[in-house]
Amino acid sequence: MTRTRAREAAVRLIYAQAASLQEPDALVDDYFAPEHLESLADEEGAITEAPDAASLAYIRKLVGLATEHRLELDELVRKNAHGWRPERITRTAMAVLRCALAEIVYLDDADVTPGVAINEAVELAKNFEEPETVSFINGVLGGYMRSLESGAEVENGQ
Repeated sequence: MTRTRAREAAVRLIYAQAASLQEPDALVDDYFAPEHLESLADEEGAITEAPDAASLAYIRKLVGLATEHRLELDELVRKNAHGWRPERITRTAMAVLRCALAEIVYLDDADVTPGVAINEAVELAKNFEEPETVSFINGVLGGYMRSLESGAEVENGQ
């Protein structure tokens, strides 16, 4: 499974976790159980392949970080969602934002630069959201990065 596809799986599971409040590891295990993957075979766009060990670890890490730091991530979105009321942000957009921000703020992986995380989030959002929402996601993530560069954001040791 590619890193992009693993990220997509993580976004889907972050979305599901926010709705179900299921423990992240149990949610990941349930999703990738062979019976569940088989049940998705006819669903267009569904992730139906089991990830390799590295991809599974990456998915678990992202879902775990997004769950553990949900309140902080949501606050970062709120601070950078200029002109958007919280109720206007779709659950899917929030899942994409939580995943990308978890990568940027909490993931310790030299292969995942903020630019990579932002680009992947925008490309992933194009599969699920309207262009206006894709631009919003890009704006929130770019706004967060600009706040870091200007020294305005000092949370989380950044």
